[in-house]
Amino acid sequence: MNQKILSALALTLGLAMTAAAQDPARSATDQKAREIYAKVVSIPSQLGNGKVPEVAEYLAGEFRAAGFPADDIHILPFKGTGDQTASLVVRYRGKGSKKVKPILMLAHMDVVAAKRADWQRDPYTLVEENGYFYGRGTYDDKQGVVALTSTFLRLKAENFVPTRDLILYFSGDEETAQETADDTARHHRELVDAEYALNADAGGGVLDEKSGKALYFGFQTAEKTYADFSLTAHNPGGHSSQPRADNAIYELATALTKLAQYKLPVRYNDTTLASLRMAGKLTSGELGAALMRFSQNPDDAEAAEIIAKDPAYIGQTRTTCVATMLAGGHATNALPQSASANVNCRVFPGEGIDEVQKALQTVVGPGVEVKLVAPPLVSDPSPLRYDLIGAVTHAVRVIHPGVPVVPQQIAGATDGLLFRRVGIPTYGVDGNFMKASDDFSHGLNERLSVQSFYDSLTYWHALLTELAGKR
Repeated sequence: MNQKILSALALTLGLAMTAAAQDPARSATDQKAREIYAKVVSIPSQLGNGKVPEVAEYLAGEFRAAGFPADDIHILPFKGTGDQTASLVVRYRGKGSKKVKPILMLAHMDVVAAKRADWQRDPYTLVEENGYFYGRGTYDDKQGVVALTSTFLRLKAENFVPTRDLILYFSGDEETAQETADDTARHHRELVDAEYALNADAGGGVLDEKSGKALYFGFQTAEKTYADFSLTAHNPGGHSSQPRADNAIYELATALTKLAQYKLPVRYNDTTLASLRMAGKLTSGELGAALMRFSQNPDDAEAAEIIAKDPAYIGQTRTTCVATMLAGGHATNALPQSASANVNCRVFPGEGIDEVQKALQTVVGPGVEVKLVAPPLVSDPSPLRYDLIGAVTHAVRVIHPGVPVVPQQIAGATDGLLFRRVGIPTYGVDGNFMKASDDFSHGLNERLSVQSFYDSLTYWHALLTELAGKR
């Protein structure tokens, strides 16, 4: 293809992207949100770049320009174990009684690293194509940052005065050590203290894979605890020409085989039962029937076994532990003096870490040592609040009429657990609806549908005005 044609194509693409960015069919609020979206996606705020403070400074400038007092905008620099990062806190002053605590909103400014050579498009340029926004963080979680920022700016422009203070908190290392959220929750409590928190990095709606119809909205109340254990077999070793019956690698292999066949006890709570009940209604065949039976009777061992065969649901019914890394031996011509494996557990809320460690030790036997690698972050489930479920249901039905809201527990972890563990109940209520097949967070070619992005802006406006509007 000659240079003139390439230049023409580049110009056409550039004009198309500019037109999309300034679409006259979109409101001024939507256009401003897209501008902010493009800017924050363009900043490679991944571990090691030291770019999170740049995101925070840019957003702080937008809040100042919108009329938020400088005293209500706080950038909290933080030198973490892996990077220079920061948090951002913005307070929207209300007119209510100071005895009524604020509502806190959460999102995170950092992203997982993206290697340009592996992506079809530049991961740090917001690209609108085929009905999707592409770029690192378009879903996880710069869309959350933008939705909350845009909503605050819109409410300010509308001269909205909330009935209580509203607080935004954007962390700087959720994808890695979560030190910024931990530091803020424990050492800057006066800036973020709230009756409860709404997390834009969890929960959200599910679309049918074939039809694209909205099925349900997950109201996330709990997260499992992440815990790594090391399993190590020790041995005196010796010369490889003189094999021994007690070989460290064989002992570890035997222990891991036992672990692979072991399941920790069935667990449940109000959230998981409600979630599995909805999943059962939407799932056909034996699995769907088992989900319904378990949700009605969690002592149904047969139903629990059927559910345990499906990776998507086993984590909803018990603590899971799985080997993730191996190491062993020190020379090709020597018997191994040690062999070890990392076992990653996702611990069900309410189950003690000590209980899990004892269970693992019992399974693998006395010949293999089980140690906790690092102290895990533990948080109890947030209590179900039907006033919040009602408000979220109202906001969801503004964009998807008739869609049910279902309590949800996730197997992963977000900053929400840092706030739960200091006594601030936290609920995942991300406003996006998406198909499971569209979730490329942490992966290649991350994307979010254009419609979902703009619907989320409508949702958050409806939610905050419902929770903190005129009574």
